[in-house]
Amino acid sequence: MPSQRVKIDKQHPAIYKALVAVSIEVKNAAAEAGLSRQVIELVNMRCSQINGCAFCLSLHHDDAVKAGVTEQQLAVLPAWREAPFIYDDQMRAALDLTEAVTELPGHEDMQCAYERAADILDADQLSTVIWAANAMNAFNRVSIMSVHNVRPR
Repeated sequence: MPSQRVKIDKQHPAIYKALVAVSIEVKNAAAEAGLSRQVIELVNMRCSQINGCAFCLSLHHDDAVKAGVTEQQLAVLPAWREAPFIYDDQMRAALDLTEAVTELPGHEDMQCAYERAADILDADQLSTVIWAANAMNAFNRVSIMSVHNVRPR
């Protein structure tokens, strides 16, 4: 029988609280940089899809819908490049950069993704998307390693 996983957010709540504070700062920075809640929730969803974090996908699906992300945008998010007409340029740039931050491809691919995003996003927006993806990746890892369960609604 497998052993019970330590819920690291509960084991070290001060560290988790600091991560939540980072997330709040990212949301504030996104608003100040002119990035919509839709963009940030798409970043959260895409990171969680790539990382396979069911808990964060369930949580951020609701947040994304509340932010105005459409069900169609959520449904085709894994193939967003194939649906250019349902994501605006800012969303597409953020998603491209999010995938690079999450997957950490080789230097050349990372540079290409950064340059594509930099054609659309200003410095504050680029920085915020990178921070948003890093924060979401951290939350994904907390939830995956702690085996946070998705509860039926």
